[in-house]
Amino acid sequence: MQRIGKFHKVSEKQFLSGWKDCFGAAPREEVLSIYETIRLPRRATAGSAGYDFFAPAEITLKPGESAKIPTGVRVEMEPSWVLKCYPRSGLGFKYRLQLNNTVGIIDSDYFYSDNEGHIFARITNDTREGKTVVIPAGTGFMQGIFVEYGITVDDDATEVRNGGFGSTTGR
Repeated sequence: MQRIGKFHKVSEKQFLSGWKDCFGAAPREEVLSIYETIRLPRRATAGSAGYDFFAPAEITLKPGESAKIPTGVRVEMEPSWVLKCYPRSGLGFKYRLQLNNTVGIIDSDYFYSDNEGHIFARITNDTREGKTVVIPAGTGFMQGIFVEYGITVDDDATEVRNGGFGSTTGR
């Protein structure tokens, strides 16, 4: 097994900004209290491929509702690796909980972005059975799997990332 990455918390300043972007203004002390409880992703067992990401606060989604979640986490990893994020299997199976972009792709250079590589997830309760999903604070809701990738022999990409979603398109 190769050891190719390390999870970190984003700074308090970045988490406060991400929280405000997702949920609007909230008392600073309340958001910092949430920040203090952030757990870094971890595998549940030695045989698990996925690193569980934990909800920073309770999230309740009625059928059809979505939420953008600031995880408070960033990941440093070796070049030629990517972190692929998926909903936790049980939540997908029971509630059709979906990541809005299907699979989240966290590139190795995202760590160096202006937002510190803060990983966000937008999830939707896509149930067809009218079920409300409640994800308690500190509960796993998403899993990330590290995957190595290759590039073509004639690849000439030299641009440097600065941003998240869509920051590398149109070049």
